[in-house]
Amino acid sequence: MNRHWFQLWNLARLRSRFLDMLALGRTLLLLSAGSLLFFVLLGAGGAAGHKLNPSPLPSMQGLAASLSGGFFKEMLGMEVAHLPKAKEGSALSGNKVTAFVLEMLTSINPSDPKSLIAREVPGLAADDPVLLRRGSGGAGGAPADYHPGTGGQAAPDPAPSTDPASSPDPAAAASSPEPSGQPAESAAPDSQGQGGAGSGGEGDPAIKRVLIYHSHARESYNPLLGTASDNPSSADPDRNVMLVGSYVASVLEKRGIGTLHSTQDYASTMPDYNWNFSYKYSRMTVKSAMAANGELDEMIDIHRDSQRHDKTTTVIGGQSYAQIYFILGHENKDWKKNEAFANAIHQRLEKQYPGISRGIWGKTSAQGNGEYNQSLSPNSVLIEIGGVDSTKEELKRTADALGEAIADVYWSGHEAQKADAPAN
Repeated sequence: MNRHWFQLWNLARLRSRFLDMLALGRTLLLLSAGSLLFFVLLGAGGAAGHKLNPSPLPSMQGLAASLSGGFFKEMLGMEVAHLPKAKEGSALSGNKVTAFVLEMLTSINPSDPKSLIAREVPGLAADDPVLLRRGSGGAGGAPADYHPGTGGQAAPDPAPSTDPASSPDPAAAASSPEPSGQPAESAAPDSQGQGGAGSGGEGDPAIKRVLIYHSHARESYNPLLGTASDNPSSADPDRNVMLVGSYVASVLEKRGIGTLHSTQDYASTMPDYNWNFSYKYSRMTVKSAMAANGELDEMIDIHRDSQRHDKTTTVIGGQSYAQIYFILGHENKDWKKNEAFANAIHQRLEKQYPGISRGIWGKTSAQGNGEYNQSLSPNSVLIEIGGVDSTKEELKRTADALGEAIADVYWSGHEAQKADAPAN
């Protein structure tokens, strides 16, 4: 009798375990199906979001963008014994590693006190420019804008309009190079034999291929004015960013690249001038230049950063250089093409003048215009050169280096096109 009851008890226990296993299996199946559905929806949402909002902000920020090339080289060097050692300081130093780990774990940037409360104050972190590609001279942080009369960050600049009223204005057409009144030197073949005045072909400087202009033409530099202002400004083209533009234009002309340099000072030429419409005014300049010059291929908008000398200067080979920011607009749906153009210049500077570039940054309309006329050409970029305290000598050295890098990118691209072209 006891044996019979014992067998019944075992059967009941086995049945209970079997039912438990079925319930567990059903639960695991539901969880697996739910997880699969979640990741499918997440992927579909990400793909849809990328198509609806192709901005640099969601796709290029994060851990990978914050790491320098030197860091990856040193990590690789731990596994490859014969990999050449970098000449610069180690990217794995105690200070750098500590700062990186702190920022990764807490989202607090030790060099930016605002990051302590950025997540606690609604909207505060949303206004930060996003680092797309780190430059070797980027320890100073993000670029800083200065709105005339506000004492702070620049107010939003309205996005470009597609209204016919914003069509090219002949009065805003770009002028000839060298606003300082000094004639541009005749273009001569470079060391690789590219270009040359009067050649009638790729190297004919009479055919304009690059436009240099200035949406904020009166941005200036204290040493050029003999002032100590937080926002030096001047209408004199020999003492503001137009002087820097003339330096770059001169280098391009010498390399056999026809260059148009706009000396348009919108504050003095536009009726009822409003600083907030700066990019609307310069958009007319770009459109007019493109309409008048069918071969125009690259557009460079040169500005000045608003940070002080210690954050906008580097020393290379014993000489001081003004540092450079590359700025891309979030609102331009084809920003990836512009980023490729900016990165080609950035990489050449990184190789030849390490420390001069502070990286490529993306901005939304919260920090300004958000498009910067970059939708007009894939070879368009905004470049900030130096800060409020940069000297004339520093600006000249940097402008020469930048001009050579732009020329290298231009000629490498056109040589590649020639190589790919079918033979006649």
